[in-house]
Amino acid sequence: MNHIPLDFTTIDGELGIAGRKASDWVRQAGDTPLFVYDRAIIRQRLDDLRTAMPADVAIHYAIKANPLPALVEWIAPLVDGLDVASAGELRTAFRVGSGRRISFAGPGKRDSELAEAVLAAATINIESAGELERAAGIASAASMPLHAAIRVNPPFDMKGSGMRMGGGAKPFGVDAASVPSVLRRMTQLGVVFEGFHVFAGSQNLSAASIIAAQAQTIALVAELSEHAPCPPPLVNIGGGFGLPYFAGERPLDIAAIGTALGHALESRPAILRQARFAIELGRYLVGEAGVYLTRIVDRKISHGQTFLVVDGGLHHQLAASGNFGTVIRRNYPLANASRFSDPDAMQANVVGCLCTPLDRLGEGVHLPESQVGDLIAVFMAGAYGATASPGAFLGHARATEILA
Repeated sequence: MNHIPLDFTTIDGELGIAGRKASDWVRQAGDTPLFVYDRAIIRQRLDDLRTAMPADVAIHYAIKANPLPALVEWIAPLVDGLDVASAGELRTAFRVGSGRRISFAGPGKRDSELAEAVLAAATINIESAGELERAAGIASAASMPLHAAIRVNPPFDMKGSGMRMGGGAKPFGVDAASVPSVLRRMTQLGVVFEGFHVFAGSQNLSAASIIAAQAQTIALVAELSEHAPCPPPLVNIGGGFGLPYFAGERPLDIAAIGTALGHALESRPAILRQARFAIELGRYLVGEAGVYLTRIVDRKISHGQTFLVVDGGLHHQLAASGNFGTVIRRNYPLANASRFSDPDAMQANVVGCLCTPLDRLGEGVHLPESQVGDLIAVFMAGAYGATASPGAFLGHARATEILA
């Protein structure tokens, strides 16, 4: 039961999601497994961020965290920009907003993707000198302007991040030392310079680490801006805001981050005085809002251990199985949604329906007395769930997704 977001309630003994019982959502979907995303939780996270961050700092949504079209359409008016990482995400974003609010990052953009971004007037975050040449050639052939920012691979990383995206040899962005030459080439090519993008790490629960990385980012961008054709219109300082998934983890102190960022921006160098600043968040906005519901289809004993076999698994919720970038597997918060108010009465392993020992959703978890037909809820399922999992593995059906 560790770190089940406090937003969830009990209704008639069951787990309540967005004011309805879990079983009601299952009836609406027609079957399990399914994801339910509570938009009120997302709205609260956004409101908390707006309160904590300096008023003039923009908030962008990184669609890769959860690209469900209904969710993107709903969240688009609530944020200041949409960050995409593929042509598919670009199309989703473009359908719900102007291309000028979209930025496109990724180390391996195809020519066809660059062409779509140019035609949409989206900002392309340039990741190499070669990509700049390709994008400029595509824009010239289309008689369209190329709106581009430089994604910088900084000479530092964000300490304590789940994934370190900057510092040292990386496939992401242009090494800081090479940025001045790329900026000169952008000027020669007549590119519309839109600013810088610096993303040093992700899933970080240390406010001190994020504060330090943001300060380093502002100083680095000020230095690089001296080589730019004009002061940067926008500086995207990335995100990295983490969520507590496991026992012993504490929620991130966003108030401390906002206060420190405000001080850093107040004293920023003159060349950045007119620049707009943005933070780019995905997981932090949507992760806690999602619940993955799956039904127990078998209960069995093996060598004295109880196994609850469910009709879902890692093909829908890979991260909860421990196979999405984690070194040591730990249980995601999990509960019996059908008996949410009942006391714990058993210890069991909750496993999925796939023919692989990797398909584990909970090991040695304490649950109420659980039977075939009960619903199991896996929390923290709003980010990197359905689309970050091997949905075609073994030919099982995709999970239904509902925006509540």
